[in-house]
Amino acid sequence: MLRQLEHTHGPLMFHQSGGCCDGSSPMCYPRGEFRVGGADVLLGRVAGDTPFWMSAAQYTYWRHTHLTVDVVPGRGSGFSLEAPEGVRFLLRSRLLTDEELARLADEPAPPDGNAVIRSV
Repeated sequence: MLRQLEHTHGPLMFHQSGGCCDGSSPMCYPRGEFRVGGADVLLGRVAGDTPFWMSAAQYTYWRHTHLTVDVVPGRGSGFSLEAPEGVRFLLRSRLLTDEELARLADEPAPPDGNAVIRSV
């Protein structure tokens, strides 16, 4: 799905805000269309080069979990690029193991939007 959306819209990004209803689903946008800042953290990249951002407040709740972005049949939010395709993105999660938590404790905190903007 990401490759299909990239073909149509160019480079993509995800943002997870933690709002209610569809706001609690990962939203897919053309990269740069959703502005991130100090209240967002970059968790990593999906399918190679698609950045996955999350609000810092939401990250506080999810930081002890392993997150997987999945796509399933059904209609999601009208703001996310996959909505017209009859599918929606969602997060699957599981608690991190003790070993994963120990490794995470040794890593620096994820960069926030201000740090990424300054490095560009």
